[in-house]
Amino acid sequence: MEREKRNDLPASRKRSFTFGAYGSVDRFICGEEKRDESAEGNILDILDSPDREKKPFLSARSNQRDTELFEIIEKLQGSRIDEQRCEFPLPLKSQFLTIGGDLPLILPSKLGGYWIDPPLEKPVDVSPTSSHRGFDPENYDIMERDKEAKIFHEFFRSRYHHSFTAVDPILGPLVLSVCLEDEENKLRVILRMKECTLHGIFSVSLFPNLPSAVDLAKMLCDRVTVSNFDVVCYLKAPELITAFDEHRVSPNFKFGILWQKDGQFTEEDILSNNEESEGFKEFLSILGDTIQLQGFTGFRGGLDVCHGQTGNEAVFTSFQGRQIMFHVVTKLPFTEGDPQQLQRKRHIGNDIVALVYQEGQTPFLSDVVKSHFLHCFLVVRRIQTVEEKGEPAYQVSVTAREDVPPFGPFLPDPPIFAKRSLLRNFLLAKLINAEISCYKAQQFSRLELRTRSSLLESLQAELSTRSQCMMGHPSLSSLSSSESARGTTEGSGGFIENFKRAIRVRSHSFETLGVPRKIGGSAIQKPKTEKDGDSDKSPGILPALSDTSGSTELRDQASPQEVT
Repeated sequence: MEREKRNDLPASRKRSFTFGAYGSVDRFICGEEKRDESAEGNILDILDSPDREKKPFLSARSNQRDTELFEIIEKLQGSRIDEQRCEFPLPLKSQFLTIGGDLPLILPSKLGGYWIDPPLEKPVDVSPTSSHRGFDPENYDIMERDKEAKIFHEFFRSRYHHSFTAVDPILGPLVLSVCLEDEENKLRVILRMKECTLHGIFSVSLFPNLPSAVDLAKMLCDRVTVSNFDVVCYLKAPELITAFDEHRVSPNFKFGILWQKDGQFTEEDILSNNEESEGFKEFLSILGDTIQLQGFTGFRGGLDVCHGQTGNEAVFTSFQGRQIMFHVVTKLPFTEGDPQQLQRKRHIGNDIVALVYQEGQTPFLSDVVKSHFLHCFLVVRRIQTVEEKGEPAYQVSVTAREDVPPFGPFLPDPPIFAKRSLLRNFLLAKLINAEISCYKAQQFSRLELRTRSSLLESLQAELSTRSQCMMGHPSLSSLSSSESARGTTEGSGGFIENFKRAIRVRSHSFETLGVPRKIGGSAIQKPKTEKDGDSDKSPGILPALSDTSGSTELRDQASPQEVT
């Protein structure tokens, strides 16, 4: 009977499920079973028992179990805290955080992809932009973006020359120009292809007879496979060819200027600065003059000079025959309640090179400003030097994406400038060369190739069609009459229209520059005057702004689009 009674006990147990801070405790409560003081019970049963304080004779064993329980709780609690720990951001935990007792001007991106000059850990050989020639304060040469761009204008247009066109099955459209320089008895040849423009000079004495257009083309590029070229006899061909050759050449540049105060690490903090310190004003005066945008007639760099939609002031200067407009963060419109400050980022985020002025010891992170276009930053920090009796000096550092080639002028060692004139000349030359070098980066080079291919194809078709029309081809008589109806002001035809479209397509403002913007699924085009189109030609490779996604980042930064 006793055995049967014990077998019936499990059926009479009531099960309770208790929730605790560290999980749950499953307990079985026996309704008829009395707890034996000498039996080994569950730790939680002992702790929860109402008779716990009435049984001091269990203190030794209970204390041991209590100790074990609290040890388990402490371990559980410790592991949960450890699970919530996170690594401090890599750049701020870098072993290179202090160099010579001071914080560096720039810290690398956590994801990499940028080079810094001077490097944080100086290698034994050279830095990314070092020069074996050493630092020359007078050597502030500006890089040439396209060395062949002005050859046609300089050597061909003032001399008797011929141009030819063809479509190679492999290379695509070709435009060849040949000029005979009688005074030097030389042949000067230019071959325009999708990838590049080739230029060569050949002595006439090398040939028993003057070579054909095909021979000259193959001498410059052995990949040419065409068997004949068509001669160009259109009277306005030199204008079209010059426009194509010089479509990458511009004397105008625009750069962003950011002001980073001490303790500012994020893009939102830097773009939200409004009040200008005396040191920042002094730095701006080194770069150029503060001008009123209303009615400004120089290069405006995408800023509104009529309605004040992009602020009232800007910094402008001229340097070695080039006009430079600066997009100063504190002078662009500030929007309350917008942490991203899109009215400011739409300009600075669409620049290719930006200048960062630092006050304090907070380093600038290479990728702090998210942008598809910004490829290079020049960082300047104001410091004090003992040698100059307290006069401010400026330390300079450079960072760029890893596919941007090095560019001059090269930084001195140490990279500190005490004279304002030297700092100005260095920074302006460095900014211009930085943008020219950035065009060789993969993103821009692809866009540039598409733009050039589109323009060259249009040029070849235009020259071929106009030449046949000039020779009275019967199927093109209607084209000739339509051109006459339009008058001579538009006589350059389709290529010029494509060229103007390409020149205008890279802009920085939807409202002021009239770039189509999608609203509710339809494209809205604001009317644009010819003055607006001519005054804001950019030296860039002309990527278009487009609203490719609903995100504010892409909408502001504008994904590059192919020119059609």
